[in-house]
Amino acid sequence: QGQLKIAPAAMAARCRLAARFHHIHGANIRLDASHTQATRVESFANGLCFSQEPLAPGQIFLVEIEEKELGWCGHLRVGLTAHDPQSLEVVPEYSLPDLVNMGDTWVFAITRNHNRVVVEGEEVQARGRPWEPFLLIERVRIPRDTLVGRSRPGRYSHILDDLYKMNVLPATARRSRIGVLYAPRPDGTADMHIVINGEDMGPSARGLPTTRPLYAVVDVFASTKSVRVIPVDYGFPSLQTLCRLVIQKHIVHRLAIDGLDLPPLLKGFCQHE
Repeated sequence: QGQLKIAPAAMAARCRLAARFHHIHGANIRLDASHTQATRVESFANGLCFSQEPLAPGQIFLVEIEEKELGWCGHLRVGLTAHDPQSLEVVPEYSLPDLVNMGDTWVFAITRNHNRVVVEGEEVQARGRPWEPFLLIERVRIPRDTLVGRSRPGRYSHILDDLYKMNVLPATARRSRIGVLYAPRPDGTADMHIVINGEDMGPSARGLPTTRPLYAVVDVFASTKSVRVIPVDYGFPSLQTLCRLVIQKHIVHRLAIDGLDLPPLLKGFCQHE
């Protein structure tokens, strides 16, 4: 229960294929050789990217913000589209409004203080504890650890530890992780969910068609300059990951990890990821 009705091996294979950017992209985007890093090299627009393959139901397309650029207003935009990137005569300059105006596209801007999207008349569910190993969305179960963006420890990193222990970074900060997926509904449609640093923002759009392939949309817009795709394994968390979650739950701040009687490799794993 609580898992996708899809074979783990098939899901893993699809995840490996889709955890890359499509070779069709905006004019100002440059991809690295692996097609996992997308960088906007000029201006603030023409930064549209797509997943290489359509997403499977419940499969998250997750990116980490690697580089920011000062001087622009606005941030990353993510969503889904039923348009095959290969079919686009010209890649639109903007996801909002250009791509959305083409229809069958659902894109939202990620804001600095992004909150859950609440549907009128619907109660907000209690947020899961940050050390719970899985994020549950409808019948989708995703290992939370990979979804969470974290600051890196430094000389004064203990100042950020309240945020760190809560598994929270500002939505548009460097190393923040943003993901998008669709969760099928009993009526044959699907809801689109945006996940920010391991937290489900709730249904951002409803009634998406499940009979057509849906590609992830990532618009490397304005102050967001470079992002990298983070592959997500749909399996059980490792013993190492579970140990890290327990340690992070109980320490005062990350620098205290140095004083623990732990193997050096585990200390490094707890501090730097």
